[in-house]
Amino acid sequence: MENLISLVNKLQRACTALGDHGDQSALPTLWDSLPSIAVVGGQSSGKSSVLESIVGKDFLPRGSGIVTRRPLVLQLHKIDDGREYAEFLHLPRKRFTDFAAVRKEISDETDRETGRSKQISSVPIHLSIYSPNVVNLTMIDLPGLTKVAVEGQPDSIVQEIENMVRSFIEKPNCIILAISPANQDLATSDAIKISREVDPKGERTFGVLTKIDLMDKGTNAVDILEGKSYRLQFPWIGVVNRSQADINKSVDMIAARRREREYFANTPEYRHLAHRMGSEHMGKMLSKHLETVIKSRIPGLQSLINKTIIELETELSRLGKPIATDAGGKQHMVMEISRDFDQIFKEHLDGIRSGGEKIYNVFDNQLPAALKRLQFDRQLSMENVRKLITEADGYQPHLIAPEQGYRRLVESCIVTIRGPAEAAVDAVHVILKELVRKAISETMQLKQFPTLRVELSNAASESLDRLRDESKKSTLKLVDMECGYLTVDFFRKLPQEIDKGGNPTHSIFDRYNDSYLRRIGANVLSYVNMVCGGLRHSIPKSIVHLQVREAKRSLLDHFFAEIGTKQTQELSSLLNEDPAVMERRAALAKRLELYRSAQEDIGSVAWS
Repeated sequence: MENLISLVNKLQRACTALGDHGDQSALPTLWDSLPSIAVVGGQSSGKSSVLESIVGKDFLPRGSGIVTRRPLVLQLHKIDDGREYAEFLHLPRKRFTDFAAVRKEISDETDRETGRSKQISSVPIHLSIYSPNVVNLTMIDLPGLTKVAVEGQPDSIVQEIENMVRSFIEKPNCIILAISPANQDLATSDAIKISREVDPKGERTFGVLTKIDLMDKGTNAVDILEGKSYRLQFPWIGVVNRSQADINKSVDMIAARRREREYFANTPEYRHLAHRMGSEHMGKMLSKHLETVIKSRIPGLQSLINKTIIELETELSRLGKPIATDAGGKQHMVMEISRDFDQIFKEHLDGIRSGGEKIYNVFDNQLPAALKRLQFDRQLSMENVRKLITEADGYQPHLIAPEQGYRRLVESCIVTIRGPAEAAVDAVHVILKELVRKAISETMQLKQFPTLRVELSNAASESLDRLRDESKKSTLKLVDMECGYLTVDFFRKLPQEIDKGGNPTHSIFDRYNDSYLRRIGANVLSYVNMVCGGLRHSIPKSIVHLQVREAKRSLLDHFFAEIGTKQTQELSSLLNEDPAVMERRAALAKRLELYRSAQEDIGSVAWS
């Protein structure tokens, strides 16, 4: 069972080292969940003497006014033999064998945190004492409750101390050691008053009565010690501390314990209670009770720790990785985030994420519909056919078929296909830009770095603009190629016209009759429709090859090349994270370290 108290000791030290003091904060706190014994009492109640009596050493600062201004976490470790020594958490490699030096270090460490202004602080001091004369026990010595501020302290100090004490003892895992002097009315006891507020049924409170030997003659504390005056769930404990004269004479603590035992054994009023009186009994009883409480809390602690680890890991994942300090690390981080974005962009195109299907919609619906909407009526109207045919013949009429006229009519129709082809390129460009925007918003780490997000977005947009321009050139060339070279076989398969039409006695403008011109228009329309059918398939292939596939392959090539040339300062500007986010991440990382360590430690104890 002793390893249970050692476990809590270890966790408390880890809490303090990693900034978990149990105070109100935006971070989960393990400190508040650990069972502890808080020592509460008013000034001059004998609180310090009780603690020193349990330890068997003079080690606490003494003086007038408020001496304890920071919580002191006192961890006692029983050793089999050897010399007694003490260690502070803030001085991990230094052993104190002179307990007068321990007293001075407590005062000095208090001043380091609070200054010499007699202010108070909730940041605890951790002191471990190793001795064969102690029991395994951990207690938290809190500042003494007071009613009046001393010189050099604000009037608010009274309420501040009470608030601090209450913040410790109101937690359900806190065992309260309420110290009250027997030579004062129990109804005025500061310790009993504040303990009753947070523990009205007395289920967590141990009452300790000091200065029994200083009561007025003819009075005794039997009714209190027997629980008749004020009942608690646990029996009251009476102690007899050293007098001020004994302290001044440096009376040995072991001798003082012996005198305490003799006092209760030899005083008629207390003889029947002697077996559960004294500081030795109190230390053993508190140690046993603390072990029992810790054992009962282990399952709940494990559940809390596992749940909190998941919450901390989730938030850390959301906040992203910490920023590297060197140029290489920063460059690697920028590249890694950029690749994450690039991968998400590709997943949209490949159908793993939504959005890529809109490109197919351009090819399957928008482009065919645009081609169908092309009106060739103007190009193939009777007047235009006659005009182009006669103009193409020039001064000498064609002999068999108006070849140049055909070419001019075909070209005038095919050139209008440039519009739908260009529109298809632009439509795919708009979709790709939207997918870039989506991928940026879905790249979680980019939320950390607004400058990098903007730079990456600009680089991707510029790359898509270049790809669009290249795609547009090539796609329009497909249309131009259809104008530049006609499919001869189509025209060779047409029925040969025997009659040239028209009357040679008429003028050149009346050379062809309407029937012949209509037949020419119909042939041209049939050829243009054939060309539209071919371009309907070749335009998407060109766009996919030059825009979509190139975007997948080389969207960030220019950006990566530029990143390779940037200096540390330029890289730092890309990773200019919000300082509040950096602080939050660092705090969460420390707290996660604490909880993982606690998970491992508690797991090993629970298993054993």
